[in-house]
Amino acid sequence: MTILVIGRSGQVARALLKPSQSHDLPFIFLGRDALDLSDATTIEAAIARVSPDAIINAAAYTAVDAAESDHEAARAINVTGPAFAAEIAAKRRIPFVHLSTDYVFDGTKNLPYVETDSTNPLNMYGLTKRDGEALILAHHPDAVILRTSWVYSPFGKNFLRTMLNLAQTRDSLSIVDDQIGAPTSALDIATACLSIINAKLSGHEGRGVFHMTGEGETSWAGFAQAAFNHTAAWREGKVPNVTPIPTADYPTPARRPLNSRLNCDLLEATFGIRLPPWDKSMRETLAVLRDEFGVTS
Repeated sequence: MTILVIGRSGQVARALLKPSQSHDLPFIFLGRDALDLSDATTIEAAIARVSPDAIINAAAYTAVDAAESDHEAARAINVTGPAFAAEIAAKRRIPFVHLSTDYVFDGTKNLPYVETDSTNPLNMYGLTKRDGEALILAHHPDAVILRTSWVYSPFGKNFLRTMLNLAQTRDSLSIVDDQIGAPTSALDIATACLSIINAKLSGHEGRGVFHMTGEGETSWAGFAQAAFNHTAAWREGKVPNVTPIPTADYPTPARRPLNSRLNCDLLEATFGIRLPPWDKSMRETLAVLRDEFGVTS
């Protein structure tokens, strides 16, 4: 029994690595040097070589602002590549799990989004992820697509690590406060992916699109403030003041949805999975990061 993870250096792929080692799970991680989602030849060759019993696609083009000008690469990695991998998985009749994003929505709804709500991406990243979802399900109707949001982890580039880095040199930070969503731990995503793969390998019939985020909601400013509050003790109180600002005061090449909240009831009803509260998971991640970012006398 072999599970192929497409991606090796991203947050979720790295989060999957530890449980796969500690539980001696039969995972094979392939980075871009061995399986390039922008190159169909490497996709087909790698899957044929590994001959997996299930596939998790943890790779994506996630540079949201860069995607506004790098359309071709974003589309290849987020649409055509994953769809081709899903097509191969369908031919082999094996489970395929793919990660997507809250950015498929425009954020104008007043309530958390459900899976059946109409998509209307505001940026090229969201558009390619939305198109990727559709093409994957067209090729592999039994696939599981997990929309998540505001992913962070102890490694790689993410908002939490950026804030901790800035806290080392800044006395104050201005952070957007009118975008609302749920920070989601890559460690929690990895655990859920393992549960879903195990369920699918056991014959579970759950398929289609599901929302999967940390429980609760906050803003980017609230996320940063919570992180600073929780790290104040082991940073000797050396944390910056947070000034909340509107999105209009922090222009970026790509527009972001103001409401990124996702209703995750369907995931729980189908697979029995609900992620922990975002603040609880963040504190667990901060505990891992203490040695790296803590202030030493």
